[in-house]
Amino acid sequence: MTAFGKLIRTTAFRLTLVYLFLFALFAASLLGYFAWNTRRMINEQITATVNAEIAEIETIYERRGLQGLALTLGRRTLRPGANLYLVTTPAGTAFGGNVESLSPGVMASSGWSETAYRRLDEQDTAHHRALVRVTQLNNGFRLLVGRDLDERRRLFGIVAKAAQWSLLVVIVLGLGGGIFVARRVLRRIDAMTGTTRRIMAGDLSGRLPVGRSGDELDRLAENLNAMLERIEALMMGLKEVSDNIAHDLKTPLTRLRNRAEEALASSGSEAEYRAALERTIEESDGLIRTFNALLMIARAESGQARGNMDDFDAADVAKGIHELYEPLAEDDGLTLRVKAAPSALHGNRELISQALANLVENAIKYGKPDPTVQPLDAAVAARSKEILIEARREGDSVLLSVTDHGPGIPEGDRKHAVERFVRLEASRTLPGSGLGLSLASAVATLHGGELRLGDAHPGLVATLAIPARAASGDRLAAQTPDVPQKVA
Repeated sequence: MTAFGKLIRTTAFRLTLVYLFLFALFAASLLGYFAWNTRRMINEQITATVNAEIAEIETIYERRGLQGLALTLGRRTLRPGANLYLVTTPAGTAFGGNVESLSPGVMASSGWSETAYRRLDEQDTAHHRALVRVTQLNNGFRLLVGRDLDERRRLFGIVAKAAQWSLLVVIVLGLGGGIFVARRVLRRIDAMTGTTRRIMAGDLSGRLPVGRSGDELDRLAENLNAMLERIEALMMGLKEVSDNIAHDLKTPLTRLRNRAEEALASSGSEAEYRAALERTIEESDGLIRTFNALLMIARAESGQARGNMDDFDAADVAKGIHELYEPLAEDDGLTLRVKAAPSALHGNRELISQALANLVENAIKYGKPDPTVQPLDAAVAARSKEILIEARREGDSVLLSVTDHGPGIPEGDRKHAVERFVRLEASRTLPGSGLGLSLASAVATLHGGELRLGDAHPGLVATLAIPARAASGDRLAAQTPDVPQKVA
């Protein structure tokens, strides 16, 4: 398709043609009304002038008879102007005036008419148009008084020529403006089309151009760019997950296969077979937990869990997690405390409970104090083994935090620590998959909040900061048990 063909097919050009047609129609209607109104005003002026003259001539005729009528017409015909006068006898013979010829039948009937005429004092034989009135005098004489319409014709011609030029200018400017607007829009659409083709070819980094006008195309481009950024982030996350699964799950799957092969190859007793099967089941459970965590992260990041939002008290979640994990903390020689104030929250209770459970599990697993550092007194030693779960309202947000006094996470590694399958050097010797903080971060993002990692001096403070958005009256959801899945 040629450039001109693309141009005339654009919506902007077609809309310009429609508006041009409507504007030209409006302008033509306006000029037509002006011409018609001008014609009417001229006719009214001629009518008023002729009626006044007829009344005056009739008065003179009644007072002074034919002689006064002849003298009056003689004087008036000598005046410069476009007035017409004619008096005929009952037999139809001209008695006086300045009209040589008229259209047939004009003098036969009284009243107004528009007729062709020729004056006595004109040298050419051309006929003109006039608006005349014929009235019957006493004794059968007829009087015609009229006015030439050449002035009306000239004025109408001026209006018609102005209308023609105006319409021509409107059409030229309209087409020029339409082509300019269409070309401008077409350039922007072509730029967007080129970007979309690069994106369809696999270059997800392409973005639509955004101008400075802030018009609807700019707003559309901004929204599409935001969508493309989200798609790019999701695709990168999918690629990272695929790479991480291929890398991090290869080892447990290989270990699982080797154990099964070893059990088959060995000719051990039934107890050895049972032990091998138990280790296989335990390894399989770990893989299932990893995949469940990945699925839960994917649900949170895609927003699929927004349909299960409800109102509940964050303090009840904190207390439930404390009750669930307190025995596990005691088995590891730690003390798990809870400090919770009523905090109305609107969200997915199951996911928030799972995220908080992950933070508590991480604190129990990695938050043990350094055994090589001996505390100065018993109070400090007891405090170093304490893990605190807090739930409180702060402004428009609800904070769910877990504080331990272990080695913590260096500030430079905190951003990296929330990525999938990431395990820092200090935690590589302990069992786990590196998905706990990733899930907590995804749950916080799903609710419009964030996961904050801070320093407890010593230790780590992991906080879920979630906008409250509590319903009116601080309605709380019915209590449901918080039984999170185990995510390492």
